[in-house]
Amino acid sequence: MQFLLMFSKAVDWFNAKLGVLANGCVLLACLVSAGNAMIRYAFDISSNAWLEVQWYMFSVVVMFGASYTLQRNEHVRVDVIFMNLSAKAQAWVDIIGGLLFLLPACVVIGWFSWPFFIESWHTNEISSNAGGLLRWPVKFIIPLGFALLFFQGLSEIIKRIAVLEGLKVELAAYERPDQ
Repeated sequence: MQFLLMFSKAVDWFNAKLGVLANGCVLLACLVSAGNAMIRYAFDISSNAWLEVQWYMFSVVVMFGASYTLQRNEHVRVDVIFMNLSAKAQAWVDIIGGLLFLLPACVVIGWFSWPFFIESWHTNEISSNAGGLLRWPVKFIIPLGFALLFFQGLSEIIKRIAVLEGLKVELAAYERPDQ
């Protein structure tokens, strides 16, 4: 179990670093958007590449942010049920949900998105918009994002199993959102 917990810690560390990247992309996308709008209206100059860069950054935010959000235990839950369960029951819900839903979904979507990327890469696909960018890098983010989510899901399952075995494991606390 110690080896698995070391693996879990490495996955958590890596996804935390990618979460910082995703957070940075939010700010950068806002700056690019504002700068592009100001230049377009002030100087009547525009490029589709700037719009596509924002799209690429949004893809990074969503696909890398998913594993980061899972690691921080901030995904949406059915609070009415989950918050009323004991810690062990919560761990079981997370384990079963991860094994039956999260991991299989990541495998299926990752598997089917891989050929989508490969075709784009082999043809060196470029956006049809004037001044557009290469498309394969953003298409690679899809299978990569689901692989990261898969490994973070494994990490969370490992930590929940350790909790059930009575080991001291640091879990991100889940808090009911204020509404």
